Amino acid sequence: MDNFGSKVKWRFSNECVPYEDALAQMDADVKAIQADGDEVIWCLEHPPIYTAGTSSDAKDLVEPDRFPVYKAGRGGQYTYHGPGQRVIYVMLDLNKRGRDIRKFVTKLESWVINTLAQFNVTGHIREGRVGVWVERPEKPMGLNGQIKEDKIAAIGIRLSKWISFHGISINVDPDLDHFSGIVPCGISDHGVTSLVDLGHLTTMEELDSILQEEFEREFG
Repeated sequence: MDNFGSKVKWRFSNECVPYEDALAQMDADVKAIQADGDEVIWCLEHPPIYTAGTSSDAKDLVEPDRFPVYKAGRGGQYTYHGPGQRVIYVMLDLNKRGRDIRKFVTKLESWVINTLAQFNVTGHIREGRVGVWVERPEKPMGLNGQIKEDKIAAIGIRLSKWISFHGISINVDPDLDHFSGIVPCGISDHGVTSLVDLGHLTTMEELDSILQEEFEREFG
């Protein structure tokens, strides 16, 4: 289903999309944008998989035989994708939006944080830790009396002639045990969480609607 209600074409997949199919579709979308086609944001879910970013370390793949493992070509390290997690692939033309990668990633982070805020979840960006994090003061303190934090969203992008692809993922209600087969993003002293784990019941459709609204505010 496509929505042409804004300058960006939104695509929503109701069934889990095999990772190879998603890569092929993203490649086609990027080439179309390079030929002055519409920018695209694609919201979907994948079957359970692990993906390795360009900075991944083999030792962080704890259970290599648990799920299929793919080299993603995006930035970052190992991450998990699976049912209950909203993956948002972002194919935008930075030639038209400003060739500033740092600013672009900051806007992606703000987009996620503002979306989570609609569920009364406060997201944080931490130096040296990619993604969006939430504080868990109800959990036992970490080393040096630090408040535990869990990751709720991952960010990893790639550029081709200043067209972005890959993007972000937000944990809605995935099986959090599936993350135990990797060291997510190379960080072992913090955990992962989801909207449902935090007590916020929602649907993918509700999240998609909020993502669209917050995208227009951040990128419009």
